[in-house]
Amino acid sequence: MAYEPPNRVLLSWDISPQWQIETDPDKTSEWEVRFTSETAERTRVELEHRNLERHGQGWESERHGVASDQGWPLYLKRFADLLACKA
Repeated sequence: MAYEPPNRVLLSWDISPQWQIETDPDKTSEWEVRFTSETAERTRVELEHRNLERHGQGWESERHGVASDQGWPLYLKRFADLLACKA
């Protein structure tokens, strides 16, 4: 959807509340990762997953899934751990 190095990437989330591929673009959400340089050695990484209500009935369970310890928080931690190893 958008790729603007080094600042952001915006992608479509084409997975239904039943964790199946969603082919109707009107029933998809989007997620964006933004990178903001704070110092020469520090970058803020922000992730926003928005418009989950577009998924229709059951969207709340999808929001719960991606917000749980096994969802976005897990993958952000893995990303931070990977970068810490390279520092």
